[in-house]
Amino acid sequence: MVTVADLLDACGQACQLTVVAGEAGRSNPITLPRIQKPGLALAGYLAQIHPDRVQVVGNAELGFLEALAPETARSAVDGVFAQRVACLIVTNAAPAPSHFVAAAASHRVPLLVTPLRTAELIRGVTDWLEDRLAPRTLLHGVLVEVFGVGVLLLGRSGIGKSEAALDLVARGHRLVADDVVEARALGAGRVLGSGAELIRHHMEIRGLGIINVQDLFGILATLKEKQIQLVAEMLEWPREEPADRLGLEDETHAILGVALPKVRIPIRPGRSVATIIEVAARNYVLKSLGRHTAREFAARVDVEIARRQRQRALACALGPVPDRREVSPPDDPPDGPAGARRP
Repeated sequence: MVTVADLLDACGQACQLTVVAGEAGRSNPITLPRIQKPGLALAGYLAQIHPDRVQVVGNAELGFLEALAPETARSAVDGVFAQRVACLIVTNAAPAPSHFVAAAASHRVPLLVTPLRTAELIRGVTDWLEDRLAPRTLLHGVLVEVFGVGVLLLGRSGIGKSEAALDLVARGHRLVADDVVEARALGAGRVLGSGAELIRHHMEIRGLGIINVQDLFGILATLKEKQIQLVAEMLEWPREEPADRLGLEDETHAILGVALPKVRIPIRPGRSVATIIEVAARNYVLKSLGRHTAREFAARVDVEIARRQRQRALACALGPVPDRREVSPPDDPPDGPAGARRP
């Protein structure tokens, strides 16, 4: 949950917001990111209003109120402010009418004005609210960007996630978060990951301790946040348990209700985990472009098997074919008209 005061602190300067009345309502909560335009509510349909939302009034709503009788307009505005709205913003540099100011003070609802156009203000405020009000969770893992793909490394403590991430950073890829990844769902199947502010850009490497990746490798070796697009689970694979050799079936891992592609990376001595992660990231890009290498290979194998089966079936239907090498050649023809041999 955020408050009107938080909105003013974060977006007040960028959106050029000025408080006209209702200062006592700065602590009003904003619980939903969707912005409302109370046109129907001003016409009398107050059920349109959802409490604890930001309301935006533009030229259309102000023009409608000007067409009403003064007493009717005051009653309509007072009815909207009485619905426990978080705040109301008047756009397009329009002066706030006096009945707006009176209703805002009476109901302790902040009344704000801005010179921005309605659509521009709604975009800016909505983007900030969606980010702040997004569902969040903390994950134990490492988030890196590999070839532009956000890869979340998961696995038990001590399996080598940080060492693999350090190897990737040394190869030119970027670190987003180590040990603790803060994930938040932004809708449309997107999950954004970032590092905790206190330990951002730091890694714990067993044998070395805490290192600052940005100081060691430069500012381009780190990112503040990145969309999580692929989950790579590092695990100790028992030798007696067979691993997936083809990769025909795609696995997923759910984070905040969003199913993300997942690969399993068995950890064995001598395996280059960083190289495997790089290949997994490249393969993810191919799949996102519609190229599934394993399935294409399996399809070619199926076609070849079917071709050979047809050939065998045809051979059985025609019967055995004699071997030409077992047929004796014909006698040499006689020389000359009488069959006499030439000397």
